[in-house]
Amino acid sequence: MTAKTKTNKEKQPPILFDKTQGIIKQVNKLLGGTLVTYFNNPRGSVCHDDVLALYEVLEKIGFQEKIYLFIKSSGGNGQASLRIVNLLRQYCKEVIAVIPLECASAATMITLGANAIQMGPMAYLTPVDTSLTHSLSPLDRDNDRVSVSLDELTRVVRLWQAQNGDAKENPYQELFQHVHPLVIGAVDRAESLSIMLCKELLAYHIEDESETDRIANALNAKYPSHGYPILFEEAKRIGLKVSHLTPEINTLLLELNELYSEMGQRATTDFDDTHAHGNEILNIWESNGALVYYQQDKDWFYRTEERRWISLNDVSRWRRVMKVGNKIEKSDLHIS
Repeated sequence: MTAKTKTNKEKQPPILFDKTQGIIKQVNKLLGGTLVTYFNNPRGSVCHDDVLALYEVLEKIGFQEKIYLFIKSSGGNGQASLRIVNLLRQYCKEVIAVIPLECASAATMITLGANAIQMGPMAYLTPVDTSLTHSLSPLDRDNDRVSVSLDELTRVVRLWQAQNGDAKENPYQELFQHVHPLVIGAVDRAESLSIMLCKELLAYHIEDESETDRIANALNAKYPSHGYPILFEEAKRIGLKVSHLTPEINTLLLELNELYSEMGQRATTDFDDTHAHGNEILNIWESNGALVYYQQDKDWFYRTEERRWISLNDVSRWRRVMKVGNKIEKSDLHIS
C-alpha cells in the first residue's frame, strides 16, 4: 500500500463552523451576553494547552461584560481549570456557566469559578476527588497505566482493618505489593491540591472563607464515587448558586452539542490488524467568529508481544478557523 493510497483512505471529521456559528448567534441573543463554548469528546480532557486555545478565542471577541461558558467535559487537569477561570476573568466582569449535559471532575472545578451555574434537565456535576495516573501506577490488562485515587486506597485500608481488626500486620505491607508507595504518596498530595484548587476557584466570587472550605471539602470527601452525578437539587444543597436553563436555550445548546459530537466522532482508519490512523477532534473552543480545536493526527501500531497500541508519526496539533471580514481563514496554532 503506497503512502498516497493510504492518505486518500483516511477518515476526516467534519468542521461544521457555519452551523455552530449560527447557533451561537441565536444563543447570544437569548442570553443577552457572549457565549464561549468548550467541548471534549470522550477521549479529550481539560489540559494546560486549553488555556492558550481559549486565549485565541478571547482575543478575537475582546473584553465582555458577561461571558456565558458552555461546558461539556468528563474532566482532566484541575490546575488547568484554575488557569482557564483566571484567564476568563481577565476578559469579562462576570462568568456564568451553562451546563446542558456532563460537566465532571476538572470541568466541575471550572464551574466553581463562575458567578452562577445554569443547569439543564440532563445536566450534572461530579465530585472532584483527585485521581492520577502515575508512571509507577499498576498496569491493566492492556498494559496501560491505571489511575489511582486516594478515596479508593483509603477504602481498601478501611475494609482490610474491618476484616482483620486483631491482626498485627500493617495493611500497607499488602497494599504495597500492588500499588507502589510513591504512587500512594503522590495521590495523597494530589487530594490536598484538589481542595486548595476548589477554594481558590470559589474565592473568585465568595468572600466567606468558611463557606469556600465547606463547599470544597464536600466536593472532595462527601461522595462515595468520583462519578456520582450531582444533580440540580444536590448542587443547591451544597451551596452552589444554581438555576435552571430555559427550555429554549437548553434545546439550542443540545443542538450545539450534537454538532460538536459529529465533529468529535471517532475518525480511526484501520488498514489491517496492527496498523491504523487516527484523525479525531478531541477538544473544541468556540465563540463569535472563532473556532479553535485540537485534532489527533497519528499512526497506531499494535505491538503484539506487549499487547498494546503505540503511536507513530504523531503530527497532532491545534487548528483554528477565524472569520475575518467576509472571509474564513484556517491555520495551525502551534502550542508547545
